[in-house]
Amino acid sequence: MREVPLLILGAGPAGLAAAIEARAQGIETLLLDENAAPGGQVHRAVGGFYRPEPGAPGADQAAEGLALIEAAAASGAECRFGATLWAIQEDGVVSWSEGGQARQALASVLLLAPGATERPMPIPGWTLPGVMGVGAAQILMKTAGLLPEGKTWLAGQGPLLWLYAAQLLNKGVRPAGIVDLSAPGIPWRALPHLPMALRAPGYLAKGASWMWRIRRAGIPVLHAREVAALGEGRLTGISLDGKVFPADLLLLHDGVVPNTQVTRALPGCAHLWDHTQACFRPVLDAWGNTTLDGLLVAGDGGGIGGARAAALSGRIAALEAARWLGHLTPEQRDALAGPLLHRRAAELAPRALLDALYPPLPMARVADDTLVCRCEEITAGRVRAAVALGAQGPNQVKAFLRAGMGACQGRVCGPAVHALMAEARGVAPGALEPLRTRFPTKPVTVGELAGLAGG
Repeated sequence: MREVPLLILGAGPAGLAAAIEARAQGIETLLLDENAAPGGQVHRAVGGFYRPEPGAPGADQAAEGLALIEAAAASGAECRFGATLWAIQEDGVVSWSEGGQARQALASVLLLAPGATERPMPIPGWTLPGVMGVGAAQILMKTAGLLPEGKTWLAGQGPLLWLYAAQLLNKGVRPAGIVDLSAPGIPWRALPHLPMALRAPGYLAKGASWMWRIRRAGIPVLHAREVAALGEGRLTGISLDGKVFPADLLLLHDGVVPNTQVTRALPGCAHLWDHTQACFRPVLDAWGNTTLDGLLVAGDGGGIGGARAAALSGRIAALEAARWLGHLTPEQRDALAGPLLHRRAAELAPRALLDALYPPLPMARVADDTLVCRCEEITAGRVRAAVALGAQGPNQVKAFLRAGMGACQGRVCGPAVHALMAEARGVAPGALEPLRTRFPTKPVTVGELAGLAGG
């Protein structure tokens, strides 16, 4: 079995930046990513199919992503794509699948940069063909140039909703309408965070420009409390507070949450409930250290902060890895990381305002007959019934109903089931333990496991 000083999971902004910094410190580095090319979600296909023209929505971010991708390729880090990590052993042995074969490496330090996943938005009819997430639609645009056709509605809340709508307009596609499900006006809880957010006015200006493009183009922006997808066999319309509109495609978005699938499977890796972002995240110090020695987390997998903050977190974590491996003294690490920590704090300045403006949509709106676990076809009503029978948390509901035991292993339904149970029990979400995960966190064949046993 090969040994590597530093193994990084994830080739998004955090992972790429970490690999660049690690190589600059002379550390042999292995970078794994399950996608076919680097970039993660935010920089997906940048430099390949996705090349937005200057001035287009998201073009500046794409330029930053291209610079990261090119620097990582030139850094000397060993980057392996199409490599799906599925297990980490307590002794540091990492297992992944690549090209139909299982592979292993012993890592002295592990740096996880798994990124974020879209928060589920269960509504009536969300499993109909013609209903998908905004993030998934953006992936199709970036990787294949596929754009919506027909009457396309975007529903939900958050910056990505407006960015994607502006990107569609830039490509000549007019959405049928935007359904804004966020609380009307600026909630009082957001106002105290405005002065801090104004320390990074560029982010607010971008969001305002996306909204301005939509309104200038005459795209209807409707405010609603409840939305439902309608149709038999496929989407034909949407209902907004009982009023029906024809629709061919409905794109949903309710923000993103850290991808903690791997960290929750590691015994001793503590997690906490982040009440500002309404999600669980691993317990981290300023350097990205978890509660397990030699295990670091960087980027949105440790708390949502955006691409620039993620890249800075990756560099900071790489410097800490250099300290772990003896390449830097603590004093040298501090000197190199000081400016990065300052810049990261500046990039995170608007975060509290965004979290206050766009809290997750309340589960009380989810009707009993709405599916929340699509893999196992578990409705909100069945989850509430399990709570009435005495289920205390998601892990008991998993045993009662199999919610979270399907192909997604709780990646999609986990946050929804957790929020639904907290609402049903009348307790704070942080009072419930997170859904426990088990290795392998991704599918692996018996043949791949046998190959490992045979050396």
